[in-house]
Amino acid sequence: MSKKHPVIAITGSSGAGTTTVKKAFEHIFFRLELKPLVIEGDSFHRYNRAEMREKISAANQEGHHFSHFSLDANLLEELQNTFKKYGETGGTRRRYYVHSEAEGKQLGGHPPGTFTPWEDIPPGSTDLLFYEGLHGGVKTDTINVVKYTDLLVGVVPIVNLEWIQKIHRDTAERGYKPEDVTETILRRMEDYVKVITPQFSQTDINFQRVPLVDTSNPFIARDIPTPDESLVIIRFKELKKFAVNFQYLLDMLHTSFMSRYNSIVIPGGKLGLAMEIIFRPIIERMMEESRKA
Repeated sequence: MSKKHPVIAITGSSGAGTTTVKKAFEHIFFRLELKPLVIEGDSFHRYNRAEMREKISAANQEGHHFSHFSLDANLLEELQNTFKKYGETGGTRRRYYVHSEAEGKQLGGHPPGTFTPWEDIPPGSTDLLFYEGLHGGVKTDTINVVKYTDLLVGVVPIVNLEWIQKIHRDTAERGYKPEDVTETILRRMEDYVKVITPQFSQTDINFQRVPLVDTSNPFIARDIPTPDESLVIIRFKELKKFAVNFQYLLDMLHTSFMSRYNSIVIPGGKLGLAMEIIFRPIIERMMEESRKA
């Protein structure tokens, strides 16, 4: 952790909705006139797309699972060092993973499924580091990414909703067939349980979206439940850390209610407003402490 150079991490599974949270933070950064260093979790994959297919095929032949969720499939020590170095100096290095041809053109003509070269981010060029990806809350016997975060946010919808969102995203935006996405979900299940889920015990704040419509068979769902067809449970790990004022949240978020001493339930359509109310003062305090440091 670093008061002078804050590190914010959003962690969640593929299809969980971390991109939605990322956009909410972007709006806050814009309003506060902050320049974040954005780090994408996919850029810490160990293998490019072709190499990953070979690794998955070999693992299947050997009778075990391998996926992008796997610890060994990612440069997690590099991720830890990225957070650590930024916290100490305000500088680090970054690269991108290219998901599509359109994205490749924006990043200088790199083919899909490959990485851009690492680039140095000099100290003092950004105000804070903002990470969004799969492993922002990993903590093992040898890796402790959590240790170097100042704010760790989890995004973890009910699993059927998560699958619906992933299937729709990967088929609409990335050109995959529904059966291919289903196979990916099945292949990742062991790592989901062992790698992804434990991170949500480390997060400072969790957002869990719960649909109010039938999602019992996510593999045939035609539509993603809308925000107004959902509730969102917001859980705070340590109330004193961010001076949470639940009464203020209840007053500002109409029809919200407390479900436990550290949890508030809000209408899904109020998620953006809730994030603004919760995160803006946290970030303002971070930047005030950064200036003082």
